[in-house]
Amino acid sequence: MSIPVTLIAGDGIGPSIAEATVRILAAAGADIEWDRQVAGMAGVARWNDPIPDATLDSIKRTRLALKGPLETPVGDGFRSINVALRKTFDLYANVRPAHTIIPGRFKDIDIVLVRENTEGLYIGVEHYVKIGDDPKAAAESVAIITRVGSERIVRYAFEYAMKNNRKKVTLVHKANILKFSQGLFLDVGRMVAREYEGRIQFEERIIDAMAMHLVMRPEVFDVIVTTNLFGDILSDEISGLVGGLGLAPGANIGTTAAIFEAVHGTAPDIAGKNIANPGALVLAACMMLDHINDGDRATRIRHAFESTLREGVVLTRDLGGTASTDEFTNAVIARLG
Repeated sequence: MSIPVTLIAGDGIGPSIAEATVRILAAAGADIEWDRQVAGMAGVARWNDPIPDATLDSIKRTRLALKGPLETPVGDGFRSINVALRKTFDLYANVRPAHTIIPGRFKDIDIVLVRENTEGLYIGVEHYVKIGDDPKAAAESVAIITRVGSERIVRYAFEYAMKNNRKKVTLVHKANILKFSQGLFLDVGRMVAREYEGRIQFEERIIDAMAMHLVMRPEVFDVIVTTNLFGDILSDEISGLVGGLGLAPGANIGTTAAIFEAVHGTAPDIAGKNIANPGALVLAACMMLDHINDGDRATRIRHAFESTLREGVVLTRDLGGTASTDEFTNAVIARLG
């Protein structure tokens, strides 16, 4: 029986890389029924809404979505569409893997960052403060971190480590300065870690020191768990260690829905030119296959994709080659046998 999945191609290069990904999954024999929907500027163009009701209804029905990059309209009233989707479906865990495919400065990186996805500064509680006659003399943003939110994301990280034969979880915080909010996150993390003692190694790192250690000895890290803002920053950093956002997939996991995505931008300068690298979305689709217990197929696609990159003959421009999106996609499909 086909598995229904909401497909949001996205803006800019989104339609091109989404079509490439659909072709690769079909060639691998994935039995998926795509429900094609729109969001971002494509949603505005069609429905005058960056997150149309039809798209939300589709995700509510399928509980699975594969999403290309989205452009948030400029103007008052529009926050990040990605943030809005995470809040709507309570997608509390953002999972960003990064591992070395083509050896560069670093050779043995295999890191998974688990980021709390719904709290912290990104919760959007902020306002201006009037001082004297100036109504916008200051601005205040509130970082809200809850015990429930902290426990479920740290527990997710440990359960991910157990399921995927990982050895260590590193909790990243700033509790030395932010005694209450980050202190709560750290205290809860220590409590959860005790439940896995003897099975999963646990360590703590302060965020600034962690950023330094990641560019000095990234190979010593395994699973990293942290709060929303820190996770946003560190996830891009670890992507940079393995070649950049063009090879960076992401998953947004909740209890009732999951959205898998390419985490890079819309790249409007190359949209419609058939030269974009579909790698991030292909790898996100592999994460989706893992999520629906089709791990063998995900592994086949990853091997075909990575073998194409390592061979170095058919590569898109961002990877140092001259191939078109279609040519690169065909090369991956050919390796699927």
